[in-house]
Amino acid sequence: MSQLPTSSQYDMRTWLTFLVPSLIGLFLFMTPIPIADGMTIPIALMAKGIKEGISSIMIELLTFIICVTGVLSLLAKVVKPSFIKKSFILKHLFDVNWLWLGIRLLGMLFIVLTFISQTGADVSSALPAFLLPVFNAITSADTGGLVLNDLLPILFSVFVLAGLLLPLLLNFGLLELVGTLFTKLMRPLFGVPGRSAVDCAASWLGDGSVGILMTARQYEEKHYTEREAAIIGTTFSAVSITFSLVVIEQVGLESHFAPFYLTVCLAGVVAAIIVPRLPPLRFKKDSFIDGSKRDEHAESVPSGKTLFGHSLDVALAKAHRSPGFKGTLKEGLHNAFDMVFAVLPVVMAVGTFALIIATYTPVFQYLGMPFIPFLELLRIPEAELASQTIMVGFADMFIPSILAAGTIESDVTRFIIAAMSVTQLIYMSEVGALLLGSKIPVNIFELFIIFILRTLITLPVIALMAHWLVG
Repeated sequence: MSQLPTSSQYDMRTWLTFLVPSLIGLFLFMTPIPIADGMTIPIALMAKGIKEGISSIMIELLTFIICVTGVLSLLAKVVKPSFIKKSFILKHLFDVNWLWLGIRLLGMLFIVLTFISQTGADVSSALPAFLLPVFNAITSADTGGLVLNDLLPILFSVFVLAGLLLPLLLNFGLLELVGTLFTKLMRPLFGVPGRSAVDCAASWLGDGSVGILMTARQYEEKHYTEREAAIIGTTFSAVSITFSLVVIEQVGLESHFAPFYLTVCLAGVVAAIIVPRLPPLRFKKDSFIDGSKRDEHAESVPSGKTLFGHSLDVALAKAHRSPGFKGTLKEGLHNAFDMVFAVLPVVMAVGTFALIIATYTPVFQYLGMPFIPFLELLRIPEAELASQTIMVGFADMFIPSILAAGTIESDVTRFIIAAMSVTQLIYMSEVGALLLGSKIPVNIFELFIIFILRTLITLPVIALMAHWLVG
């Protein structure tokens, strides 16, 4: 391993290049600030401000973006116009394979139909009678309407801000400092680099989508191998404290928030230790996106250096190589375009489809039936009703709590369902769709297997804590 310059060899400009953007990034993405209904982080508050500021045109803007993505992707694949072929960013955004083209076109269809339904237009006279139930299933307030009105606006706001501002965390040495310091903890426990601790903290304090976006960007930049990116994206993109409070309030147990979040953290750590050591994550390639391997000495501390001293040297070396303001702005804009145009159509398509299955079919109810003996073994009251909420969390994290609040009387069971829905983590209306829309190497079948594994592993931990703390 080549010898890095020591921290004393860098001038004040390099130190400021490291400190100023990194501290701003820490403040924006990882500093808890109090708000009226709890705690949040500045980036989430700014995203909420954008969402509210353009609320009058948000639905039209989202519909336009997803339609443009679908049309230009179809043109890039079929017509191959020169204005797309000759532009690096347009080719990168819209020249996708047939599978992703199909998903984008499905997202375009779903959002157009949902938008039409919300204009008050009379579609009953324009559609054949046999298509009306299909139209209603797609555009219902529980399916396409939920994704378009509730999910996409906040994702759009987060994507724009995260895209522009993530370089503050990624490009100026902060991740190198934290990553080197935490490797001795993160690598043996979870099999991932220390820098993943920043992804987890950003998710925990802010929003799971931010953690996934950070992970995807670092995977593309060869900081994570395929296996590491898959582990971090499916394990460390935790649900935020704020949203966890929303979930526990939904089941009427907000007075138990402290033991609830303690339970969520404990179950999450247990899952993070065990799940990466099982298929499918265990069999992911430990190579970078281009097939190259990690230098086996990349994470070792050179002889004669302390861990902190080496961490600081690595961080300053990164800051010294960082792009200037123009380069950072260009990368931020590219990130924002990539997130908005590539991911939003996938969320619309996959999220709506998953919610249609959850709302209009008994698929998730049948899938939950094998869990009844397991729930009874764990002495969970109202096991049959609880089983109906287990698998529906794969469609959307909030649905289990909604079902539990309306049908289940036992405080213990409602506590378990709320905690389980948060620790299952892989739900297709957001996290799953974001993972599929990114370059992180996981498919929908693998996500389903990981969802099942997380359920089986966290449920005994949650049940034990619930009987102790609530029962």
